[in-house]
Amino acid sequence: MGQARPILIGQFAGMAFAVVDTVLCGRASPVDLATMGLGLSIYSTVFVGLMGATSALNPIVAQHFGGGRLTAIGATYVQGLWMALFLAAAGMLPLLFAGAWLPWLRAPAEVEVAVARYLRVLALALPGALMFRAIYAVNTGVSRPHVVMSLQVMGLALKVCLSYVLILGGLGLPGMGAVGGALASTIVFWALFLMGLGYMRRDPFYLRFDIHRAWPRWPVLREILRLGVPMSLSYALESTSFTAITLLAARLGTTVMGGHQVVANLAALCFMLPLSLSVATATLTAQAIGAGDPRRARETALTGLRIGALVAALTVLTVWTLRGPIVGLYTRNPDVASNALTLIPYLAAFHLFDALQTVASFVLRAYKLAIAPTVIHAAALWGVGVVGGYLIAFGGMWGPPWGVAGMWLMQSVALALAAALLVGFYLGLPQLRRSWRPSRV
Repeated sequence: MGQARPILIGQFAGMAFAVVDTVLCGRASPVDLATMGLGLSIYSTVFVGLMGATSALNPIVAQHFGGGRLTAIGATYVQGLWMALFLAAAGMLPLLFAGAWLPWLRAPAEVEVAVARYLRVLALALPGALMFRAIYAVNTGVSRPHVVMSLQVMGLALKVCLSYVLILGGLGLPGMGAVGGALASTIVFWALFLMGLGYMRRDPFYLRFDIHRAWPRWPVLREILRLGVPMSLSYALESTSFTAITLLAARLGTTVMGGHQVVANLAALCFMLPLSLSVATATLTAQAIGAGDPRRARETALTGLRIGALVAALTVLTVWTLRGPIVGLYTRNPDVASNALTLIPYLAAFHLFDALQTVASFVLRAYKLAIAPTVIHAAALWGVGVVGGYLIAFGGMWGPPWGVAGMWLMQSVALALAAALLVGFYLGLPQLRRSWRPSRV
């Protein structure tokens, strides 16, 4: 938990970026709020998908660190920055030219124009954001999550100040609305990257990694991408499956959609703890693998799974006990609150199985096994969760249509299936218990 705590604080700081812009854009105008909501969801889909590749640096670096191959960490870090830059260049294209495809979403004309401007500005944040995620992955891999946590907290403070001035106006500057929030995010992400880059150049801890400038090296990039590409696909499958449910829920009316959004946001908050635990577990497991200690790696992985299940159960119990007051913090509309409360039982199962499958996925990635989680996520989250949820919610597959509850039910079933398959996959591979061939990069 010592590793997980700073990761958790950093995750909450990152989530707060969107909360700040939501509150301030809501004060600006309804159009700005709609622009920020739609624009940020589009940007996040691109960012999360590409972030999976940079996250591959964590197990690679952790194995090097555990095995004492310190100069290999420097080479991996530098090539990871190059990879992040290349990925950002590709990801910027659909954002910079969003005006060409936004009409397909059939948003109101004024929102469509504003979202195109918003994405053009936020596209400039993508290189800084992805290169900072590379710095994040390397620091968690060498058991220094407190470094990036401190940067993220400082970034949040800067984000609050800049967003207030640029969205609402101040210090002689006119209010720019949602576009101002995008500009603030762009400045903050580049500041985070530059601060992280400077810190790693000056701090004596990193001198032994022999970090120096180098041109792209295909052997190292190939090693990162071999793990990073399936991780990106897996991240994208998880993100888009939940986005699909939100889009389907929008068909059921504003109060149903409101209840769904309340529970979805609560699920995202609850997810931060198992996510932080997963990163910490994967880091320590990968370090043990790199050190040639498969017994310690297995014990670390199993301990992470047990703690993840326990923490998820306690979280579920807390949410269930305080469900009324918690929903009351989100909304005072009785219809929205009623819809949200009917989904809380599904949230309980959803979170428990989501925590287990997340820890199991990260454990497998610590062993550089990323294809299995991707295949399982595709089959479970989309095949069972989205398709099955649609059939039950709208198609009357089991009697009358279940509505949004049917989608939450099938997502819970999908996550239970994913958790069982991922944990079973890990426990069923004896070579993971006996030995491991460390990375040679």
